[in-house]
Amino acid sequence: MYAIIRLRGGVNTKPDIKDTLSMLHLDRINHCVVVREDEHYRGMIQVVKDFVAWGQVDADLVAMLLEKRGRLSGNRRLSDSVVSQVTPYRSIKELAAAVTSGAASLRDYGIKPVFRLHPPRKGHDGIKKSVKEGGELGYHDTIADLIVKMR
Repeated sequence: MYAIIRLRGGVNTKPDIKDTLSMLHLDRINHCVVVREDEHYRGMIQVVKDFVAWGQVDADLVAMLLEKRGRLSGNRRLSDSVVSQVTPYRSIKELAAAVTSGAASLRDYGIKPVFRLHPPRKGHDGIKKSVKEGGELGYHDTIADLIVKMR
């Protein structure tokens, strides 16, 4: 699974980039989505690589995102009791394991696919440069560090 976080705004952006960000449900800065790893999403990431940060996530990180920033319709928070009522899984950790393995989807159970994150504590390293150049954009080997800063 990939976590994709939008870091840059959309002023003076090409229409194909705007459309791709919209298809990924990244309509605002600091929004995050979790998508499966396949060639379709890799192609979409390649189109928007100058506007997002992305990296591979595991079940623990998805569970942390669901617990802290997961929402149902009506902006209701997720908890283990709510997850056990809405889904066949008993806890957030079980749901996160099923999502990362591909056995379940967040939309199947009415959970919003977008996580609205906080701006990062201590700020970004720069949103105009890639990770290799010392910034935040592009592929992160440890996207968990950025997500924890933005929890």
